[in-house]
Amino acid sequence: MNFNQATCPARDVAAARDFYLRLGFTLIVDSAPHYVRLQAPQGGATLSLHHTEMDMPLADWPALYFECEDLDGRFASLKSAGVVFDSEPQDQTWLWREAWLKDPAGNRLCLYWAGENRLNPPWRVR
Repeated sequence: MNFNQATCPARDVAAARDFYLRLGFTLIVDSAPHYVRLQAPQGGATLSLHHTEMDMPLADWPALYFECEDLDGRFASLKSAGVVFDSEPQDQTWLWREAWLKDPAGNRLCLYWAGENRLNPPWRVR
């Protein structure tokens, strides 16, 4: 099985689309203002944004994680381009380096780098 896509809610699909384009995603379906689908900068995974009239966010979940080998460089580049982060890159006790932000719809995103620890942390069940 290969993970293909996640769909996130957005009141303003066009604003969320533009945000993900700034992150480096490629637009592959544009049916704004109701729906858009974007491909991640690396790999084949896609993200879609579907219009909702509900107030967002409903909770702190789900959280979307995007792996960035050059996390600090990506953070600096996006920050200088005007992307607002909730936290700067920080080393976590679970051996990941993370920087958190929200898209215009309020969906939580984590840009991170974990290297070998992403799939093989020292406490992995063998």
